[in-house]
Amino acid sequence: MVAVLVALSTGGTALGHGRGGNAPLTASGTAAASAGTAAPSSGCGRTPTLTSGTHTIQSGGKNRNFILRIPDGYDRNRAHRLVFGFHWLGGTSTDVATGRTVETGTWAYYGLQRLANNSAIFVAPQGLNNGWANNGGEDVTFVDDMLRRIEADLCVDTTQRFALGFSYGAAMSYSLACSRATVFRAVAVLAAGQLSGCSGGTQPIAYLGVHGLRDSVLGISGGRALRDRFVRNNGCTPQNPPEPAQGSLTHRVTTYSGCSSGHPVVWAAFDEGHIAAPQDGAPGDSGSRTWVPQEVWKFFTQFRTAAGPR
Repeated sequence: MVAVLVALSTGGTALGHGRGGNAPLTASGTAAASAGTAAPSSGCGRTPTLTSGTHTIQSGGKNRNFILRIPDGYDRNRAHRLVFGFHWLGGTSTDVATGRTVETGTWAYYGLQRLANNSAIFVAPQGLNNGWANNGGEDVTFVDDMLRRIEADLCVDTTQRFALGFSYGAAMSYSLACSRATVFRAVAVLAAGQLSGCSGGTQPIAYLGVHGLRDSVLGISGGRALRDRFVRNNGCTPQNPPEPAQGSLTHRVTTYSGCSSGHPVVWAAFDEGHIAAPQDGAPGDSGSRTWVPQEVWKFFTQFRTAAGPR
């Protein structure tokens, strides 16, 4: 996985300037701003036409693709979480959906599919040129279009939309935090840089940042800066969170205090480089030993709703 990401260190950071975006989507007339009561999408109660697999839609005059994973035993009358997993530079939607670059099956959707236990609908979008340049906001528009298609057909709790990704995929998730803070409940950004733009970027949203101390592709100082935008937006008490010592091969997780209700900020720093599945006590990625999926899933599932996802 790391090999295809090295290109980011030379040219990727220039992509972050001048990216646009359209007005925030409120699918089914509902914005996901706070936890509480579930807000079922218009697809609830309908016999679905969408199936697990690859789908093509028109977005911005282009054919765009995404992979959908519908839970086993899908219940059309129960509103589900909806989780978008964005691939890295040079990665694909298939890489995310299968987890094959780290550990097939175990690492599907960044390790969240196995933890979800059929409680969530997962989406792996495919970026143009295997990236998320988001020129003119076209990738944000693609997300809007996917939401409309999926939520018109499947039963989604529209207060329970989430996005995560690694590297360029994290940058895309960060872009959604900026431009769609009232649409998504929370984001998790793994080794992010501002590569996909930040249209808006003034509203609060629950934010989890994960970054390696020795990241030589997208340095941790940039990850801290992205985090601090939402420390401010969410009204959290500023601090310099403790981070592990270099050479320790450990991680440290800090939950900020003072954040506005429903808008936590969590920062997880680890002693490694530009990798998505760090493990304590050993170098490199491990889909089965990494602590990251548990932290992300715990962060996402704290926002439970009445009559919503289990």
